[in-house]
Amino acid sequence: MADNFILYFFISPHSSYTGLIWRCLQIQLGVICSVGIWTLSEAKLQAAQAHQTWKSPSELIEGVTKVNPEPTPILMAAPENFNPDLQLRPALPEPPQNSSPPKTSIEPPQDSSPPKISTEPRMPDAVLESIHTDYRYDTDNFGQTNLFFEPTVQFRLSNGNTIFVKTGFNLFEQRGVESITNFPLQVGWQGKIGQVTLQTAAGVDVFNRLPTAINLNAKVEAPISPPQVSSSGRLLSVVVLSGNLEQGPYKSNARTLENQITAWRFGPDLYWQIDGNTSLFSSLRLGSYNDGNSEVQSFSRLERKFGQFSLAANLFNLSFDRDLERTSGYFSPPDFLVYNAEVAWEGDIANFLRCRLAANLGQQRLKGEFDNANTYQTRCTVKVSPNIEADLGYSFSNVRNQETGGSAYGGNSLTGQLRVKF
Repeated sequence: MADNFILYFFISPHSSYTGLIWRCLQIQLGVICSVGIWTLSEAKLQAAQAHQTWKSPSELIEGVTKVNPEPTPILMAAPENFNPDLQLRPALPEPPQNSSPPKTSIEPPQDSSPPKISTEPRMPDAVLESIHTDYRYDTDNFGQTNLFFEPTVQFRLSNGNTIFVKTGFNLFEQRGVESITNFPLQVGWQGKIGQVTLQTAAGVDVFNRLPTAINLNAKVEAPISPPQVSSSGRLLSVVVLSGNLEQGPYKSNARTLENQITAWRFGPDLYWQIDGNTSLFSSLRLGSYNDGNSEVQSFSRLERKFGQFSLAANLFNLSFDRDLERTSGYFSPPDFLVYNAEVAWEGDIANFLRCRLAANLGQQRLKGEFDNANTYQTRCTVKVSPNIEADLGYSFSNVRNQETGGSAYGGNSLTGQLRVKF
């Protein structure tokens, strides 16, 4: 039934967006095919390597204490999107499993016995693997409210690939603008070719009083150095490079959606596990908007762990070609810089409860003027059962995501996630 629904969704002649979606899928398919050809040629040269079971950081994040799925792509040009929680250290790769050689015993023919019929159950084409539901509620002292509630259902195919279906309910409110509700729907696929992980997704965003818009994203992720693991099984080093592409409505606030702002954003990510306690994450995004604006956005984070404590340095820079906040509604400074230092603690409070506390102290520069940039965060994970976990987090930040003149900015975020494995 799920396959029939997906097929109907993409090829139904009654959908007014079939042509647009099909053209977008053709573009994605072309990208995937090109990468696939390159990957297959590389795979032939690397067939003798011993790390074929290596998993990408999106699969290896916090494997022991927390499962952190790929964050929802929200096209918001603001530093809070580069939350340190999103750059987590990968867990240990699984060691290769040596399969025993088949037994070659010869048995005499038994003509009198009937043929044996296998009683093993047939492997289904798709198995429900997990359901995780993301929740986020953002408010600030200027009357802006964004609510995101998005469940994702993931299935594992018999060939090891996965497909997922994401939907939900989002609400955007802002002073002077009628509230907007959003119902996203997206279908995605993830698979591997050699050591390269490919992920692609496409769908639509339905609004209560705005035209329906398409959305899509694609990601290619590959190691550029094999992982080094200690004799105790601890990950010592790895370097991973990924390329990202996103397109969709710019879900910054109600005014941006009312102006029907959409954006293409693309760029690379680099993750480097320098040693067992030190890691570096760096990201670059180039954006192109349908109002003629363009952006360059970069973020870097260097982190060092000391047992349950950690120190980190963050650097964020945002630059737009034109400042269109008054007309288009989104924060678009010509030059915005944030740098800070973070002190954090994370540990088990009880067998079923793990928490993280963090404080960021630094500076932000907007239009040549400097101001304090502080963020305070807390997040707790509750393990209800071996297959059910829930996160709840809160953060406060005065890092700007809109022009406020001489007034101080303050933003609050309440986040959560419920994960169910099958």
